[in-house]
Amino acid sequence: MPQQPLSQVPDDVVWTWQERGACRTADPDTFFHPQNERGMARLRRDRAAKAICAGCPVKAECADYAIRAREPYGVWGGLTEEEREALYSRIPASSGARISHAVELPNKPSPFGQAG
Repeated sequence: MPQQPLSQVPDDVVWTWQERGACRTADPDTFFHPQNERGMARLRRDRAAKAICAGCPVKAECADYAIRAREPYGVWGGLTEEEREALYSRIPASSGARISHAVELPNKPSPFGQAG
């Protein structure tokens, strides 16, 4: 899959949340699987990444960015590539809304209820 052009990243993305991420000192390989990784190895890596995300103070901002920017790789805000892909059909690409408030994130219910 080709790298996403920077021009597709939403204009209003503010990056300062990354400085407070629980992943800041973690091994990036925990969040980005090697090409062709499948099965239990990938499941274990995804679970390890999600465990770091679970207690992260900027989990919602991270997931919001990844969904809005349609980040193609890695675990962001506790969501895998496949989980984000499943959300794309429910959320208009140009909505401009804070996505983390429009959908229910794992381990963090949306204050606005289930999106549908």
